[in-house]
Amino acid sequence: MAPLHPGLPDEIAIWEILIRLDPKALLRCRAVCRGWLRATSTREFLVIHHGRQPTLPLLDGYNGDVDDRTLDIIPLDHRARLVAADQLQPIARLDHRHPLQSCDGLLLLCTNGTDISNGGADIKRQYSICNPATRQYAPLRQIADFIVVAMYPHGHTGEYRLLLYPGRLMNGNLAPGLHDGFYVFTLGSCQPPRHIGWPEAKEVMLERNVLFRGNLHWYMEVLESSKAGMILVFDTTEESFTEMRAAPIDRGDADLFEMDGMLILAKFNNAAEAIDIWVLQDYEREIWTCKCQIRLPAEDIRAQFQEVHRNWDVQVTSSDEAVIILVLYGLSLQEKQALPCSTSLP
Repeated sequence: MAPLHPGLPDEIAIWEILIRLDPKALLRCRAVCRGWLRATSTREFLVIHHGRQPTLPLLDGYNGDVDDRTLDIIPLDHRARLVAADQLQPIARLDHRHPLQSCDGLLLLCTNGTDISNGGADIKRQYSICNPATRQYAPLRQIADFIVVAMYPHGHTGEYRLLLYPGRLMNGNLAPGLHDGFYVFTLGSCQPPRHIGWPEAKEVMLERNVLFRGNLHWYMEVLESSKAGMILVFDTTEESFTEMRAAPIDRGDADLFEMDGMLILAKFNNAAEAIDIWVLQDYEREIWTCKCQIRLPAEDIRAQFQEVHRNWDVQVTSSDEAVIILVLYGLSLQEKQALPCSTSLP
């Protein structure tokens, strides 16, 4: 077989040069010849190349069109050197699925179907796992009767696991053979989900989770919850739940995320014109510090989108040592878009 490049060992060409290219440049190189295409299409190369790419937030939206049966995967690249048009670039299109969870590049997708075998119209969830980097996809039929609460890597085994809660049938009962409480399922396993209990923690299903220090964290912002204003923690090793104090903020809209090895809570004021950034300085002693306040350019946003300013919302996350603020605007749910801006912590 001819070398990939005259005068260069393939080992150097692949693992010192091609592996360092950004995705766009790599795609162009794959079109040079069949040898380059083969070398950059192996599972080993794709996984390692994917691991070198920056972690980017994913935007998930629904346009309300019942005829739209596809899902576009669009990462947000907020780097300053990119013009606005290049910050949102589709990387894949799938048959219509709703993305539920992401972890280390894996996407958990879901559609809802109807089971009429028992004479009713019970919801049957159709889950699948997708790895865009390796173009691998697999259905997860063993968990059709469950609600996926979280996906996480299990440090001791290297496995990826799902935290599940059983769904209810139309008559309000659990599916036959299931018990109230949480279950754990290992991706790739032939075994059914394993029951671990803890039904008293089921309110975490209402919130978004954050993986921090190998454990899952939820900020309970739902005012009606008995645990409102607390952070619930799932120990992925012991498979148990505990509570910890959140930052001393008024209950209401807030986003929990990880940045620079710290847990951060972003609290919005009622007018969504400012965001207080709280940092968990001491995890063991549960000590929080208000790091800074970010003033949103609310008037500029309203001036730019005069006809839609009544329906704008804000979400906060992090990427590459910066706080990312996503401003969602639109006349209706069918017309939501994203306007990114970013700031670094002092």
